[in-house]
Amino acid sequence: MFQTPQDFLNYVKEKNIQIIDLKFIDTPGIWQHLSLYHDQIDESSFTDGVPFDGSSIRGWKAINESDMTMVLDPTTAWIDPFMAEPTLSVVCSIKEPRTGEPYSRCPRTIAQKALDYLISTGIGDTAFIGPEAEFFIFDDVRFDQTYNTGYYFVDSAEGRWNSGKEEGPNLGYKPRYKEGYFPVSPTDTLQDMRTEMLLTMANCGVPIEKHHHEVATGGQCELGFRFASLVQAADYLMTYKYVIKNVAKKYGKTVTFMPKPVFNDNGSGMHTHQSIWKDGQPLFAGDKYAGLSQTALYYIGGLLRHAPALLAFTNPSTNSYKRLVPGFEAPVNLAYSQGNRSASIRIPLSGTNPKAKRLEFRCPDATCNPYLAFAAMLCAGLDGIKNQIEPGDPLDVDIYDLSPEELSKIPSTPGSLDLALEALEKDHTFLTESGVFTEDMINTWITYKLDNEVNPMRLRPHPYEFALYYDA
Repeated sequence: MFQTPQDFLNYVKEKNIQIIDLKFIDTPGIWQHLSLYHDQIDESSFTDGVPFDGSSIRGWKAINESDMTMVLDPTTAWIDPFMAEPTLSVVCSIKEPRTGEPYSRCPRTIAQKALDYLISTGIGDTAFIGPEAEFFIFDDVRFDQTYNTGYYFVDSAEGRWNSGKEEGPNLGYKPRYKEGYFPVSPTDTLQDMRTEMLLTMANCGVPIEKHHHEVATGGQCELGFRFASLVQAADYLMTYKYVIKNVAKKYGKTVTFMPKPVFNDNGSGMHTHQSIWKDGQPLFAGDKYAGLSQTALYYIGGLLRHAPALLAFTNPSTNSYKRLVPGFEAPVNLAYSQGNRSASIRIPLSGTNPKAKRLEFRCPDATCNPYLAFAAMLCAGLDGIKNQIEPGDPLDVDIYDLSPEELSKIPSTPGSLDLALEALEKDHTFLTESGVFTEDMINTWITYKLDNEVNPMRLRPHPYEFALYYDA
């Protein structure tokens, strides 16, 4: 929307904008915000930043060193469509006010450092990222955990489980399990809502492409936006999530990006397309397998080599690993292929246009912090290029035709978040040697995830355990 701070300030004055909403991302990946009266923003806000207390932000400062500043990026601004008062929204990065240095745990800063590292290697100057985030739209969600009870409940008018429900009348158009991709109305009831989501995203500056129902019953959907440079793609993804949740709320519905909220049907992933360019030319097109260059194959080699550790950032929830199981188009095999969707890396069909040549890392899901996930993937790929890591042979066979002995030779994704964190602890030099991630950030991430997610899950009985063991 704007190229310079002055453009931003001129717009505020010309349109008589009263409120400016500053958004930034915390460590786990949730947008936080602070709304200011317009006269609190001047040119220094785009260099020195706006002060705030960082001690209450998850994974950040202790209370005795809590002062931080939000530095506005004018190129990210848009009018928030969900506010009654015209409000100009802008994304910020975080700076240390005493030193003037970027905050080493700020995810957006880490993403920018990954791009800076790419340029410093001389390999390329642009990393394009295209995430495809899936989600569920539910009509009702309830959950609780106390000392003597624990449960969740999700419901959707589209859910096949409601085919026998008294709905006065029940019209019977419910997508079958694993058959939601993608029937027309009246089975697809969410067309108008998705269209509003897509067009609202466009009004917020996101370059839109498409929308459709996804495979699972119960309201699974996906919207698509055009690929962008790494930091911008993460900015777009955060806008994507914000818009989708708030449009759904307008309709009296609720959205979740949880990878596996529905048992025994397809989960929600975030297949992430990526490529590297230099001087306006794509580097991944060539005469090797599936039209790839040797550079692209080395990049794939880096992703596969470091995938167990990468998943600590790209699949950072305990629920992530309930999606990464065989049988649901899940990319559990650490291999690459031009057509096999069970391989963790797929080479999409791109025709004869070298600019469309890319790879698709299929493991990630949208519970990730996109700035950290995209930065980590780029670092892994660059490590593959620098060290000429061969990816091995492609996996072009149907895995269901393989014998157990053949299947055992194909490495697979970690089976749980704690195993991915263990892999990250052992293998993170590819993230830190460049200075993109600090040791402090890696340790903070591992500790936060163990203390707040992995260990609390271990302590609590699961409802299904009662079905298994109550009569023991």
